[in-house]
Amino acid sequence: MSRIDTPRHPIALLLIDAQQSFRARPYWTDTDAPAWLAATNRLITGCAARGIPVVQVFHTDGPDTPDNPFAHASGLIRPIDGLAPFETALRIEKHRHSALVGTGLGVWLHEHGVQRLIVAGIRTEQCCETTTRHASDEGWQVDYVTEATLTFDMQTPAGDTLTAAQLRERTETVLAGRFAAIRSVDEVLAQASGASGTP
Repeated sequence: MSRIDTPRHPIALLLIDAQQSFRARPYWTDTDAPAWLAATNRLITGCAARGIPVVQVFHTDGPDTPDNPFAHASGLIRPIDGLAPFETALRIEKHRHSALVGTGLGVWLHEHGVQRLIVAGIRTEQCCETTTRHASDEGWQVDYVTEATLTFDMQTPAGDTLTAAQLRERTETVLAGRFAAIRSVDEVLAQASGASGTP
């Protein structure tokens, strides 16, 4: 875990697993990536302009060998290509689906007075959703920015295909009003402007 001195702010952006590792996975497709990158970069830039700290979360697991894209030996534990450079308030590595498990993130958030989290990253229905549920149960308010999350088609146990769009809709359905508010980039930045006093 690495950190910089960060002013207290009631909101933090969690950028989850936006790392090059995923481009080495067989299910990777560029279909939705450009729109996701555009939305994510706009969210990061907007948060930075409002003084909102950005927490960068990387996922690592498995053997530390070059053929494992989630190992340091692969060289892929780095920001995904196309992600705009930004200053991180905190950088952590997780080994579970929730960014709050075994990372010290919860302590850091409490120390910095964070009450609301903005969630973005990869994958929509896995680490982003799991972190959202966990954070909500721990007492944080969560804004889930679906357009700034990325996922891929999956096979159901019955052998049917759920498209990335269907997975995003399913995640919004199960989170909305229970674990998070579903917001667009524009909506979350407009709300953040009120908290920070930045237009």
